Parts: sequence; C-alpha cells; structure tokens
Amino acid sequence: MSHPFSALSPDTVMSAAESVDIWPAGEPFALNSYENRVLMFRDDDARNWVIKFYRPERWSDAAIQEEHDFLKELSEAGVSVVAPWRNSAGQSLHHYAAFRFALFPQCAGQAPELDNPEHLFALGEVLGQLHKVSQRKAFQHRPRLELESGIEEARQRVVGSQWLDKFQLRAYDAVIQKLQHRLAPKALDPASLIRCHGDCHLGNVLGRDEHFSLVDFDDCAMAPAIQDIWMLLPTDEPDSWRAQLSEISEGYEESLAFPHEQMSLIEPLRAYRLIRHSAWLVSRWDDPAFPRAFPWMADSGYWDQHIRQLEQQCLQLERPVWLA
Repeated sequence: MSHPFSALSPDTVMSAAESVDIWPAGEPFALNSYENRVLMFRDDDARNWVIKFYRPERWSDAAIQEEHDFLKELSEAGVSVVAPWRNSAGQSLHHYAAFRFALFPQCAGQAPELDNPEHLFALGEVLGQLHKVSQRKAFQHRPRLELESGIEEARQRVVGSQWLDKFQLRAYDAVIQKLQHRLAPKALDPASLIRCHGDCHLGNVLGRDEHFSLVDFDDCAMAPAIQDIWMLLPTDEPDSWRAQLSEISEGYEESLAFPHEQMSLIEPLRAYRLIRHSAWLVSRWDDPAFPRAFPWMADSGYWDQHIRQLEQQCLQLERPVWLA
C-alpha cells in the first residue's frame, strides 16, 4: 500500500503552486522534512519560495489556520517570524488534489552560534518578543502540552509496536514507570501555558549577524514559556548553561521577565521529548522517508541505547535545579 505522499510528484508540486498563481521557473528542491513535505523553488520573478505540504490527517484545517493566524499576528507585532503568503482573498491554507499546502517566502541564513554572546542575546530578544505577543490569548485548536498523558500515549505506541523484544519491553516499561513517578509532581499549571513555538531548536532559528528569525511553527502549542528555551541550551549539564542562559535571559528581558520559576521543568520536558521522539519514529515507519532517514531505528541496539538514555534521565531528574 503506497503512502499518501508518494503521489506528491514534482509535477504535482509545481501544479499546486500554479493553482494559486505562483509560477515556478524550475523543478522544486526537496528540503529536509519528514513530518510534512517541504520544498523550495524560484518563481518567474526570481523570488525564492518554500512550499509546505501538510501530512494528511495530522492537523485539522482549523489547527493549521490557527498556526497561520498566529504567525500573522506575530509578524504584524514586529516579531521576526516567517508568516505564510496569503492570496488576494487573505487565504493562507490552500488545497490541490488530495493535499493541503502553504507557501512561505524563503528565509535565508544560518543558526545562531551558542558561543557568541551577541547571538545569544539576539535569540533571547526574539523569544521575549514572541512570548509577549503569545500571552494575549490562547489557542483554541492547537494541542496543550501535558506531560502525563503525552508520555502514556507514547508508551502505549511503543509497547504495542512489536519493535522491542521481551527483555527490552520489560526494561522499557520499568524505566517509563520510574519517569512517570518522578514526573507526577511536575504537572503543568494550566495558567502557566502560553502560545509557544513548541519545537524551538537551533534548526528552526535562521539569520545573519545579530538578527534571527523563527521558522516552522508546525508544532506550536499551549506550553510553558521555558519549552521555547530549553532546547537551545547546549548540553544536559546545568553547570554549562550559566553563560549561555545569562545572555539569552538578558535579551529576553528586553520584553518580558525571564521565567526563572520554570527552570525546574527543563528536565521533565527533556524526558517528555525523548520518549515522544521514539514513539514518533515508530508511528511514522510506514512512510518510506523514515526508514531511509533513520535506518538505525531498525537495529535492536537502538532500543538498548534509548533505555539507557531514559535511565540517565531518571538520574538527571533527581539532581537539584540550578536557578539563574
């Protein structure tokens, strides 16, 4: 049985762009993206575009539109983000054949350098500006980050996948139970959740010199502000965060008070991401792009390593939290 994205040929991509009166000058170039399909092309007016085809059945149209409207709100407030192109009728989500897609102007640049204080300050600035706007209202159609239910959903997906042998399954279940026990007191206060980027790692920050833009809001969600900060820290050793976090927080506080009170959530959020990432790979294995991109996933050694990583995360959760 073919995967829905197998019907997304170069001709289909070009025809989709042409259906909204954007005329590619040549074949599109595929960018690294697995959840969706993202390609770049140049049009007849020498403008560079990124066209994004959404994974079928992942988000509702309302959820995608809410992402687009959030980006429009941010852009209009002067926050450096890449908002989707809208046609003369104001539409940003388009349909062609069986696909939903959006077009974005290309954002050129490189990720910030974590050993450059000016880059870190600028990164903090844009995050502070983002969260200042984020606090104005809540998402209605996007998900809310919930540690307990999110981890349990991921556990069930992995346990039911038949990827682990009986020994790995026993060890995996045991370590997940330990993590769930340690995370139980860390339930997120609903009042602390704001509209967040949700997947704010260095690959989603692009720019030059001391100006950076946030891209790819596909995982935007209601979450604590620290969710958009912790993935930018260089390692899982709190002692090494001091210099980097100091610069980020200074830039952040140009707009908002830095959420120091949420520092204790960093290791729980890291554990959540580790667990969810492996479950995501399992759930997407029927997509031919995933076995090609993640061939090591099929090796049983991957699960041994993953279980050890989760054991280490259990230990990390027991360490005292360093507060800036």
